[in-house]
Amino acid sequence: MTARKLWTAVEPLHAVVYFAPETAEAAKAAGLRGYWMGYFAGRVAPLGAVGPAAATAMLFGFAPAMVARALPDAWSFASPADVVETRLAAVSSALRRAVGDGHEELAALLERAADACRCDGRPLAAAWADVPRPADPLGRVWLAATVLREHRGDGHVLAAVHAGLGGLETTLTHIGDGVLGRADVQPHRGWSDDDWTAALERLQRRGVLDGDGRLTDDGRALRRRIEEDTDRLAAAPLEALGDDLERLLELAVPLSRAVIDAGVVPVPNPMGVPRP
Repeated sequence: MTARKLWTAVEPLHAVVYFAPETAEAAKAAGLRGYWMGYFAGRVAPLGAVGPAAATAMLFGFAPAMVARALPDAWSFASPADVVETRLAAVSSALRRAVGDGHEELAALLERAADACRCDGRPLAAAWADVPRPADPLGRVWLAATVLREHRGDGHVLAAVHAGLGGLETTLTHIGDGVLGRADVQPHRGWSDDDWTAALERLQRRGVLDGDGRLTDDGRALRRRIEEDTDRLAAAPLEALGDDLERLLELAVPLSRAVIDAGVVPVPNPMGVPRP
C-alpha cells in the first residue's frame, strides 16, 4: 500500500508530459508530426532510434499498428537526443506554470528514490535513469518522477506477463475492475473492435471475466496478485527513503493536486491515477 501511495503522490508530476500544451508545442517545434508521434517518440527517446516492435513490447498496452504509425518515422523528423532535450524543457515550463519555481528539496528526495531503482529487465526505467539531470529543479523533479514511474510501469508489465496476460488483456482486467471504462481507453490505445472482442473472449474462457466483462472472483484474485507483485517490485525506492518517505509525500502531494486542479492533468485519465 505504501508503494501505491508513492505512485499516486508522484504520478501526476510525471503525467504533465501527456497533457500539457507545452509538450505538444515542443514536439511540433522539434519536427514531430501529431500528438501520437510525439508521445511514442518521447516515451522511448532515451533508448535511441527504437523501432515499432521493441516500442510495442515495452509500452505494452498499445496496439502494434498504432505504434507503427509513429515509429520509426519519428526519427526522420527529429533525433532522439533532440526529443529528450525539448521534452525536458517543455515539462519544466508546464510544471512552473502550475506550481511555481523552486522545489529543490522535493527534487533531491525524488532523485534519492530514483537512484535506488533496480532496473534489471526494466528498459524504460533504465533509459530514463541514464538521462543527465537538468540544472532546473523542476526538470529534476520531472525526470526523477519519470524514472520512478517507468520503474513501476516496467515492473507492472513483468507482473502482468508473469500472470499470463498481454497488454490488451491487462487493460481489460482494469476495466473489469471498474478502474477505467472502455471509452476512456480504446480510442487512445489503437485496438480494433475485433481485437477487443477476441481478448475479452480469451479472458472469459479463462474465467477471469464474466459475460458482462466484469471480473469474476478468480479475476479479482488475479488482479490482486498483479498489483501486489507490482508493489513488491517497486519497493526499493521506499526502502532507500526510509523515514524520509513521509517528507517526500508531504512535498509531492500538494504539487500533484495543484497540477490536477490547474487542469494540466485531468481526472479521470487513461492512467487511472486519482487526485492524491
